[in-house]
Amino acid sequence: MDMRFSPVLLCVSLVLLSGFGQFVICSQEEGTYNDVVSMKLGGFSDSSNKRNGGGEIDDIALFAVQEHNKRENGILELARVLKAKEQVVAGKLYSLTLEVKEGVEKKIYEAKVWVKPWINFKQLLEFKSVVPSFTVSDLGLKSDGKGFEWRLVSTNDPEVQEAAKHAVKSIQQRSNSLFPYKLIDIILARAKVVEDRVKFELLLKLEKGNKAEKLMVKVMKYQNGKFH
Repeated sequence: MDMRFSPVLLCVSLVLLSGFGQFVICSQEEGTYNDVVSMKLGGFSDSSNKRNGGGEIDDIALFAVQEHNKRENGILELARVLKAKEQVVAGKLYSLTLEVKEGVEKKIYEAKVWVKPWINFKQLLEFKSVVPSFTVSDLGLKSDGKGFEWRLVSTNDPEVQEAAKHAVKSIQQRSNSLFPYKLIDIILARAKVVEDRVKFELLLKLEKGNKAEKLMVKVMKYQNGKFH
């Protein structure tokens, strides 16, 4: 009997975490990047690996950009890693939010990379452009005569997230408290362009020790990427 197999490859791995068995289901099927990994674990969590400092995350991000360029004949250059999350599969699946340069223009992309370090395996599964609600590309806007008004922006925007982290770091540096401040949530965010910089106003929910508090902070981001 002639048996034919589809190009779909399934793999099941048993992962033991803290004494409990969990299954990882991986599949490879035809698609934009040929391979798709389907997971059945607890979801993504923030990566503890170092980024923007020559660490493993930077290497994976650079691989993603170079692999995309190779497949699409692109000319993108990695500027920095804005966010990195990971999930345990048969190896690890990394979800990265990247700022890249295309000529003089900066753009935001999301990439998913499957890594199995014990066999030196990396595979780009997804690489797509995203349009955040507010980015530093708005620095080039010209006034229409009415000035620049505040506008609400998404609290999930990578630029807003970076501004909030900078604010918490600054608050901690100025605090005499023995307890560190921890960012719990960005409740509200708005921004506007002021000459050559972006001004953010953020309502943050912070935790210090066992006490939660809300603070309104103002953060500037200059054209060179530095916060103040």
